[in-house]
Amino acid sequence: MFVYSSGFLRSFLRFLPRLAGRGGGLALLTGALLTGALLGGCTAVAPPVASPRATASPSTFTAVANAADTASVAQLSWRQFFADSALVALIDTALRANPDQLIAVQRVEEARAGLVAARGALLPIVSAGATGSFDRFADYAALGQTSTNDGRELPNGVPNFFLGLRSSWEIDLWGKLRQRRQAAFARVLASEQGRRLVQTALVAQVASLYYELLTYDNQLAVLGKNRALQERAVEIVKLQKLGGRATELAVQQFIAQLLRTRSLQVEAEQRIVATENTLNRLLGRYPQAIRRGRALTAQTVPAAVSAGLPSAMLLRRPDVQQAELELVASRADVAAARAAFLPSLTLASYLGVNSYTPALLLQTPGSLTLGLLGDLSAPLLNRSLFRANYRRAAAQQQAAYWNHQKAIQTGFEEVTTDLRGLENYRRAADLRQQEVAALTQAVAVSNKLYSASYANYLEVVTAQRSVLDAELNLTAARRQQFLLLIDLYRALGGGWTRQP
Repeated sequence: MFVYSSGFLRSFLRFLPRLAGRGGGLALLTGALLTGALLGGCTAVAPPVASPRATASPSTFTAVANAADTASVAQLSWRQFFADSALVALIDTALRANPDQLIAVQRVEEARAGLVAARGALLPIVSAGATGSFDRFADYAALGQTSTNDGRELPNGVPNFFLGLRSSWEIDLWGKLRQRRQAAFARVLASEQGRRLVQTALVAQVASLYYELLTYDNQLAVLGKNRALQERAVEIVKLQKLGGRATELAVQQFIAQLLRTRSLQVEAEQRIVATENTLNRLLGRYPQAIRRGRALTAQTVPAAVSAGLPSAMLLRRPDVQQAELELVASRADVAAARAAFLPSLTLASYLGVNSYTPALLLQTPGSLTLGLLGDLSAPLLNRSLFRANYRRAAAQQQAAYWNHQKAIQTGFEEVTTDLRGLENYRRAADLRQQEVAALTQAVAVSNKLYSASYANYLEVVTAQRSVLDAELNLTAARRQQFLLLIDLYRALGGGWTRQP
């Protein structure tokens, strides 16, 4: 890279007429071409980056029955959205102690430090210092100190001492530093949206695991109830065998059914342990018992959930806002990279005391010294570094654009899927409730028929197994309703709170 200064340019321009006066026409032409190339190199700036045309997003959610409703459940705080006091206490603990949440807060602080640095680059740098040096010049050297400015002779081996202030200030002629400050500011806002994104995910995770825990509790209760009935059935069939009304095959079938239920109980207990441990990790604490509130069967899903307008969803979703701010920052980076091709002006100065011996260092005004330097420089040859920085910034801007589009499309996908899923699983839960009622009646009928010898033991075992599976499936359908409701709340941008 060739760098020129303002002094060099002025001297070179003054030297051109001298070349012309000597008849150096070729030299004058060469000098003029070099000057034009030098100035032209300053103005050869990379072109701006054009983003693709964005596809317009839908104005309504296709899965919403009442699309004109502007209200959204995401406007509720998580303390209002979740009615279970035990769950609210768990979320509150997680937001205060979860490691990911604490890491996200520190990322905000890291971005703020970057903004302070970008702001500081616009201001002069002033430093205080003391320097000392010793020089011995060659006898045949063209440079060297032989005397002080007041005429004192110096030996060949001269110490030099300086005590004072030095400053340097890059004048932001083309907005390069201001663009970097704008990018840093946008990244501070993006990091805050990243903190909110972590919080919304954390709230949804804790709530989902809590309802998973209630689901396993309910499964354990269902299995316990069926185990008691099956144990009673085993006792009855054993008595019937003694009376000659049942065979050993029937006894073994009833025992096998009971053993299956016991094994399902053990599996449910293990799932409870694993879920409690995962939940405790999210809460930032070691394994311990989790306090529950109301049972799953006592929890209710709202009959209707309002999603509001897509525009409100896009404004509330932290990932969409974060992607948009990253796009703003990347555009500022491109502008700064383009401005780097233009000349930069730096002012440097110093003020202090200077002498060849410490005894004279503080004897003013003789030891006072000051200086001022203005440097104007621009890249002319071998600008690979600047081109590489520009191409990197341009690629990052394009990636940020597509990441923003991806975040918008993901938001629509999640909201519409959850809205349709809530409706479908509400219908599925109603049908499975009817299935449980029908199979429960079938078990009662099969027991009566078996006692009256109108049904065999296989029909009784099948009826018991069917009602157990139906009750477990009903529990899973209820769990899925709550999981979809929680995910819809997160997908609409609910769950984050403002931080000072």
